[in-house]
Amino acid sequence: MSAAPGGIATPLLSVRDLAVGFGRAPAAGEVVHGVGFDLQPGETLAIVGESGSGKTVTALSINRLIDHAGGRILRGRMLFRPGDKGSGDRTDLDLARASPHRMRRIRGAEIGMIFQEPMTSLNPVHQIGHQIAESFMLHHGLSARAALRRAREALDRVRIPDAERRLRDYPHQLSGGMRQRVMIAIALACTPGLLIADEPPTALDVTIQAQIVALLAQLRDELGMSVIFITHDMGLVAEVADRVLVMRDGAVVERGELDRVFDRPSHPYTRDLLNAVPHFRHGQAVRAPRDGDRPAAATPATGSQDPILSVRDLSVRFPVRGGLLRRVIGVVRAVDGVDFGLVAGETLAIVGESGCGKSTIARAILGLVEPAGGAVTIVPAGGDRQGTPGIAQMVFQDPFASLNPRLTVRGLLAEPVIATGTEIGAATIIRMSALLRRVGMPGDSLDRYPHQFSGGERQRLCIARALMTDPRIVLLDEAVSALDVSIQAQVLDLLMELQAERGLAYLFISHDMAVVERVAHRIAVMFAGQIVEFGSAARVLAKPAHSYTRRLIAAVPTVDRSHRRRHFALDTSEPPSVLRPPGYEPPPAVWRRLEPDHMVRAES
Repeated sequence: MSAAPGGIATPLLSVRDLAVGFGRAPAAGEVVHGVGFDLQPGETLAIVGESGSGKTVTALSINRLIDHAGGRILRGRMLFRPGDKGSGDRTDLDLARASPHRMRRIRGAEIGMIFQEPMTSLNPVHQIGHQIAESFMLHHGLSARAALRRAREALDRVRIPDAERRLRDYPHQLSGGMRQRVMIAIALACTPGLLIADEPPTALDVTIQAQIVALLAQLRDELGMSVIFITHDMGLVAEVADRVLVMRDGAVVERGELDRVFDRPSHPYTRDLLNAVPHFRHGQAVRAPRDGDRPAAATPATGSQDPILSVRDLSVRFPVRGGLLRRVIGVVRAVDGVDFGLVAGETLAIVGESGCGKSTIARAILGLVEPAGGAVTIVPAGGDRQGTPGIAQMVFQDPFASLNPRLTVRGLLAEPVIATGTEIGAATIIRMSALLRRVGMPGDSLDRYPHQFSGGERQRLCIARALMTDPRIVLLDEAVSALDVSIQAQVLDLLMELQAERGLAYLFISHDMAVVERVAHRIAVMFAGQIVEFGSAARVLAKPAHSYTRRLIAAVPTVDRSHRRRHFALDTSEPPSVLRPPGYEPPPAVWRRLEPDHMVRAES
C-alpha cells in the first residue's frame, strides 16, 4: 500500500496509556499495559506479536467489544475523529468513555472489524446474504430487497464464485476461506473510515489473500480509509504496513516505520520474530530428504516404490437442489478425477485456492465424505490392502474446535484408541505420557483441559492424539496456518522430526507456499477441483508451468525488501465455478510431462 498522505496533524485515532483487565478484580488481572499509538487517515498500522501478546484485546478495546468479552478498560484515552456516517457529530470522541448507544452507531458505519475466526462470528442459522444485508439495512436504511442486491455486490467484491447462489447458503456450507471472505464483505459493506482486521488472511490462500490486500489498498486510496492490521504473517506485514507496532506480554516493545523495524530491529523479540519467518525461495531451498526418508514417487500414483496411499480417479459431488420440489438443479464437482500416490516417509503438499477441493480430498480419504467415484487404497504395515482402523489420522486447522472442551487430555488421547476397538489399559496410559513428552508438552498435561493450553500447545495435543494409533499416514489440513511464526516453526520442526523417526507419510494441505517449500517433497497444485500441476517441490516451485501455479507463486508475500509488493493490481476476472448442470462430464485430462518428476495439465 502507498504511504499515508503527509502533512496531516490530526490523527484519525490517538490511543494513550491504554490498560485493560479481566476478571472480578480487573486491576489485578491487567493484560494490556499502557499501549499508545497514533493512526493517521489513510495509514496502515500493523500490530504484530505472538498469541497472548495483547493484539486482539487492544483491537477489541478500540470498538469497545471488550465490554462484551469480560474485559474492562482500566485507564487511558482513545480519541477518534468520526466521519459523517455515524451519529453526524464529527467532534473528537473518546471511545473509552463513549456511551453504548453512541458505540452502536459507530460500529460498522465508522469502525469495521474483520474477526479471526469466521465460523464463530457468523450466525449459523441465517443465510449469509441476510447477514451481509443487515449492515446495509441498519446503517443505510435500505429495504431488504435493495440490501440483498448490495450484498451480492459485496460478495463479488471479495471474489466469491456463484455469488447469487451463495447468498442463500449457510455458514457451514462454505469452506473456511470462503467464510473469511464473507466476514470481509460484511466489514467492508459500509466502507468505514477505520477498518480493524484481526488476522483476516489466516484461512485464505495466497492468491485470494493478494486480492483482498489489493481491495483494501484500493479502498484505502479511494476513501482515505485507515487500517489496523493484526497478523502473525510477517511477509504480509512487509507488504501492507506503513508502520509496525510490536507487542509482547501486553506491552509495546518496539514501534516505528516499516523499513526501520524490519531492516534494523532494535528489540531482541522483534529480531526473533523476523528470524522465525519461513522465507520463500522459489524452489531453491526445498528441504533435502533426511536420513531414512524414502524416495518420492515421480508421478501421480506411480513410481519405483509402492505407495501406502493410492488415490485413483477420485471424484466428490454435492447435489444442489432448488424449486418447490427440491429437485437436483446442479452438481458441485468439488473433486474431479484426482490421482496421486503417497509413499512412506514423504510429504505430499496439496496447494490451491480456498474451495478448490483440498480439504474435501482429505475427508474423502478418511471416509468423512462419500466419493462419487474412484478408489482410495491405504496399505498398513504388512501389506494387507484392506487397511486397519487408525492407520490414517488427521490434524485439523483449528485445534480448539477439534478438541472436546469437556474432556481432559487423557480422554482426548483415548478417543482414537477406543474408536479402533482397543481397551484402555496401563500400556495405553504409558503411551500417552510418552507421546506428550515427545511433542514437548508439560508432564501434568493428562489431567488438564484444552482451554488451559495455548494455541501452539493445543496443536501439539492434536498431533499427539493423531499418533496414538501409530498411523502410517497423517493428513494435515492447514495444521500450522493459525499459529504464530515462532510457534509454527517449532511445530514444523516437530513434524519433520517425527517423520524421520517413524517413517510417517504426510498429506500436507496448505495455502502457505513458504511453509510448503520447507516441508514438501512433492506438490500437487489444485484448481477448481482438479490437479493441474504435479511434481517434485523443487521443480514445481522453481519452474511452474501452469498459469495458475505461476499466479500462486507470484502472490507469495515476503519480508525480503527486494521482492516486496507495494503496489497491488486488483484482479477483476470471474473466479472459477465448480457448479455444473446434472449429467455434465468434463473433457478427458491431457497431461504433458516436462521432466521425469514434473507434469502439467493442458489448459483449455
